[in-house]
Amino acid sequence: MPMSSVPRCLWPSCLAAAIAFMSAHLVNASDKLPPELEKLKASLEKYQDPVVAVRDGYFSTLGCVTFASGTMGVHFLNPALIGPVPDPMKPTLLVYEPVGDKLQLVAVEWLIPLATGVKPKPELFGQPFDGPMEGHEPLLPAQLHHYDLHAWIFKPNPLGLFHLVNPDVKCPEGPYTLLEEAPKFVPHHGAQ
Repeated sequence: MPMSSVPRCLWPSCLAAAIAFMSAHLVNASDKLPPELEKLKASLEKYQDPVVAVRDGYFSTLGCVTFASGTMGVHFLNPALIGPVPDPMKPTLLVYEPVGDKLQLVAVEWLIPLATGVKPKPELFGQPFDGPMEGHEPLLPAQLHHYDLHAWIFKPNPLGLFHLVNPDVKCPEGPYTLLEEAPKFVPHHGAQ
């Protein structure tokens, strides 16, 4: 629509919206991470090799998780890191994208089940966790209500650094591709 067909009184609003939209996409598409996430990324570089992740206690969930709105990938879970307080330098899960015959590390995730006794909604890096929500069947039982937070520190995410899914991550067609519906959010009476 040409600007001449937009009433003059709306021009400032349109301009502000356009600037905000462009700024958000420039920040989201940037490879530059905040310093604390750069430090985390450097500490996790060794997990570019998933065999090293397995040796350090991360176990593959096998399936490549995808939603209609985007993909997560293949999750490697370290059960020893599950607890009510997230450690910013020790994510509970590593998330890989199948690329050819290899797995490429794309993101990390912190998962906190409500059963751990977590009270207020957890937060890391100034970002509140998503949830609480049901478990992601078939990988996690629906009854495993939890909070989680993804950080796409190894592959930029056009939807945002902490978004649940990444439209640029792909799962190959095959027996281990799990098309899921978004988990349902559940009440948490201890959350503030």
